[in-house]
Amino acid sequence: MRANWRRPGRHSTWVSFAILIAVIGTAVAEPARASGPTHGLSAFDQLKYPPDFKHFDYVNPDAPKGGRLAMIGTAARVTFDSFNGYILKGDPAQGLEYLFDSLMARALDEPDAVYGLVAKSAEVADDNLSVVFHLREEAKFTDGSPVRAEDVVYSFEALTKLGHPSYRISLRDVTKAEALDPLTVKYTFQGELTRDLPMTVAALPIFSKAYYETQPFDQTTLKPPLGSGPYKIGPFKAGTFVTYIRREDYWAKDLPVNRGQYNFGELRYEYYRDRQAELESLLNGSFDLREEFTSVSWATAYDVPAVREGKIIRMSPEDSRPSGTQGFFFNTRRSKFSDPRTRHAIALAFDFEWANNNLFYNLYKRTTSYFENSDMKASGPPGPAELELLEPYRAQLPPEVFQEAYVPPLSDGSGKDRKLLRQAAALLDEAGWKLQGGVRRNAKGEPLEIEFLTFSEAFLRIIGPYAENLKLLGINTSTRLVDGSQYQRRIEDYDFDITTQRLVLRLTPGVEIKNYWGSQAAETKGTPNLAGIANPVVDAMIDRALTAKSRADLVAATRAMDRVMRANHYWVPHWYKAEHNLAFWDKYSWPKIKPKYDRGVIATWWYDAEKAAKLQRK
Repeated sequence: MRANWRRPGRHSTWVSFAILIAVIGTAVAEPARASGPTHGLSAFDQLKYPPDFKHFDYVNPDAPKGGRLAMIGTAARVTFDSFNGYILKGDPAQGLEYLFDSLMARALDEPDAVYGLVAKSAEVADDNLSVVFHLREEAKFTDGSPVRAEDVVYSFEALTKLGHPSYRISLRDVTKAEALDPLTVKYTFQGELTRDLPMTVAALPIFSKAYYETQPFDQTTLKPPLGSGPYKIGPFKAGTFVTYIRREDYWAKDLPVNRGQYNFGELRYEYYRDRQAELESLLNGSFDLREEFTSVSWATAYDVPAVREGKIIRMSPEDSRPSGTQGFFFNTRRSKFSDPRTRHAIALAFDFEWANNNLFYNLYKRTTSYFENSDMKASGPPGPAELELLEPYRAQLPPEVFQEAYVPPLSDGSGKDRKLLRQAAALLDEAGWKLQGGVRRNAKGEPLEIEFLTFSEAFLRIIGPYAENLKLLGINTSTRLVDGSQYQRRIEDYDFDITTQRLVLRLTPGVEIKNYWGSQAAETKGTPNLAGIANPVVDAMIDRALTAKSRADLVAATRAMDRVMRANHYWVPHWYKAEHNLAFWDKYSWPKIKPKYDRGVIATWWYDAEKAAKLQRK
C-alpha cells in the first residue's frame, strides 16, 4: 500500500494524524523549551535551527516558481468525492493539507521539530500541562480576513467534536483551547502523556470560524473550502483529478519555514482505478511523476524508449525513515482469530522467500518488526531496560516475549515449505482446529474460512499462492476485490477477515500509536487499529513510550512493545525497502541536499524551464 506525500506539519486523514516525522535527525543546536517564548518545539527539547535561521538547509531559497507537477498521489486513493479531509464521511481528495496553515510547520531534517508559521513563538509550561502560542498579526485566510486565536480555538473544537474519531482519541488529554486575546491562544493538557501534545496541537490545521458559521463542518462537500495555505483548489473533476493553484498572495511565502518551498505553480493529482492504466499514462506523457510500488513493474515495465533516451528519469532516493508496518492484518474482533496459535499458523503459510524471488525480483527484505528500519526494533533477547518494563506483566505474556524477539522463519523458497506447513498444522491442532474431511473445523463443527479483502489487483498475485498453501492446511479462502470507496467503508466498519495495511511511523512516536495499537482505538469505528489489538501490556508500553524523558527510555518502551505484538502474531508481516522508486519526465530540478526524512518532491523540487524545453525538442 502507499504512503502519503504530506505537507510538513499538516494532516488530511487518520493515516496522517501525527506530526509525521520519521527518523532521527542531525546536529543539535539548543534547548527548545527554554524559559520564555521559543521559535520552535521538539520532543526532547532540542532544535537544529536557531531563532534567526533564514531557511531550512534542504531547500534552494532561490528556486524559481511556476510550472506544473502532475502526479499520482501516494495515499492509496483511487477516487475522491469530498474536499473535507477531516471527517469520517466520504473519500477526501489528496493534497487538501496544502490549503490550511498550522501554528507551526515541521522540519524535514529533524526527527520531531516544528517551527513557527502562524505562531511566531510558543511557551511550554514547566510542568508541560499547557502551551501558549503567540500568533503573527499578518496571518490571513485566502479571502483576506485575519487568522486569529478564535479560529485556532474553533479548529480544535471542530476536530474533536465533529471531526474524524481519531482526533478525539489523539487529543483526549487536551482539556481545552482558549483565546487569551486575539493573537494569543492557550492549550491546556491533563495526565502524564503530554510530552508530544504541544507539537501535536501546533500542527493542527487552522480553519476559519467565520466561514464555518455558514458551512457545516461535519459534511462532505465539493465546494472548495476557505484556507490560509500556499495553494487553493483549481479545476477538478470528482474521482478523476484535482488541481491546486499556487497563491501568489500567500501571506507566509517568505517566512523561514516556507522559503524555497512550494515552488510549483500548479499541483495536479490524477486518479486511476487500475495501476496498469496508471503506468501506461505516465509512459505516454499524460502526467509527470509517479512512485512505483510494484516490484515487477519497476524491474520490467520501464524498458521503453522514453526511459532509454533519458526523457523519463528513474530515481531511487534513500528512505531514512522507519519503513512502516505493512502486512496482512487479522481482524481479531472475529472469534476465529482470537487464538494467537491460529494466527501464527496462518502466517507460517506465507512463503516470503518464494514471493520475493518469483514475484518481487528480490527487491525487498522481509519485515520482521513493527518498527522496521529503526533503532526501536527489538532484536535478540530483551535487554535490562526492556526486562524492567516487561517483568511486572510476565504472568500475562507468552513466554516467547522473554526469549529471542520473534522473527518469521526462512522458508526453503519452494513456495510450499513442508517443514513450515507441518509446524502450522500442529499449531492449528493445538488451537482446536482439527482436520475433518480435508477441512479445518472447530469443536462446533464450524469450518475455518478466510476472506482476503483488497481494492488492488496487484495483490491478487500475492494472495493467490498464499491461498494455495492455506488450502493445503485445510483452510478455505476467498478473495474479495472491491472498489476504493467500498473498501474504505468496509475498513472503517472493520468488516473484513484479513486485509493489507501499511502504517507510517516516525522515530519519535506520538499519540498516533494509541490509534494504531491501543485498546480504545480497537473499539472505536474508523481508527487504523485494524487488527483490533486490545492488549493491556501493549497499552502500558504505549504509555511508557509517550512519557519517555529520553531517547533511551523511548527505545526501551518501543522495543518491549514490539516484542509483545510480534509474539501475539497480529499480522503476517510483508516486506520493505529503504528507498523510494520514482519515475518522472525530465523537466524538474531539486536542491543539492535531500530532506533526510521526506521525498521532498512537492515541498522542495521546482519546474526547470530549460530542461522542459530540451525535453520538448527531443
